[in-house]
Amino acid sequence: MTASNAPRDEQSPRPGGQPGVHLDSTAHLMNRISSQLAGQLSLVSLDGRRRPGPPALVLVAHGSRDPRALSTVRSLLELVRERRPSLPVRLGHIELNAPLLPDTLAELGDTPAVLVPLLLGRGHHVKQDIPATAAEAGGHAYVAAPLGPHPLLVETLYARLGEAGWQAPRTEAERAAAAVVLAAAGSRAPDSAADTRRSAQLLAERLGVPVVPAYASAATPTVEAAVRSLSARGRHRIAVASYFTAPGRFATESAAKAPWIASAPLGAHPAMARLVLHRYDQALAAGGASNAA
Repeated sequence: MTASNAPRDEQSPRPGGQPGVHLDSTAHLMNRISSQLAGQLSLVSLDGRRRPGPPALVLVAHGSRDPRALSTVRSLLELVRERRPSLPVRLGHIELNAPLLPDTLAELGDTPAVLVPLLLGRGHHVKQDIPATAAEAGGHAYVAAPLGPHPLLVETLYARLGEAGWQAPRTEAERAAAAVVLAAAGSRAPDSAADTRRSAQLLAERLGVPVVPAYASAATPTVEAAVRSLSARGRHRIAVASYFTAPGRFATESAAKAPWIASAPLGAHPAMARLVLHRYDQALAAGGASNAA
């Protein structure tokens, strides 16, 4: 399965150079109503009987004491719903926030579900905790791959860096002075570190400057150590790219180490919604529909 096409973020210009705010808003509303009706009709067979709906998509967030995290995850959930209105989308947390994942699965009952971790690599939560919770739910849930690494994450990272003030180096001297630290949560799992390194490589290819993976906990180098190392190599224009799904303590602490700019967490970006649905579709294509049934 491939990801869906990106939605238009800009309003289409109208004659005279002024955007048609009212017309665009009306068109968006009509498109959304049409999508919802089409989704409802697709659940009805030609003989009038209701077809089984698709497995629910459960966004699995880590959870945070930072209230901005829950708000961000809910905004991402709404983006996913807007892109596929006929799909039931739910939220479950590993810890710290309600609803907790076991409660979400209990509420779904026998409804098949695909759990999409809002996590960026193959750490302990992805390999152990989430599958264990899915198994305890009675075999109706299937676990998709984590979000990273993937080019859509790089698209989001690039956009967030641009929002923070990143500009592509225009000369060799500027390129020699620039670098990025990819600040991630960190994990003791080797697969998780490999996934973060791959994301750093993809981002470096996009930016054309070195990107060093660094961690807020459980792994080395730390963000501060990575900044020091780059500075010692003559890189004095160093940005910190926040490789976190949502705001939280680790994201805040990592951003504070930036000697120049720090980007916002990945958050509710259209590319993130596309990636969530891509992982859901991948899971179904790989057998999630039968395993979850």
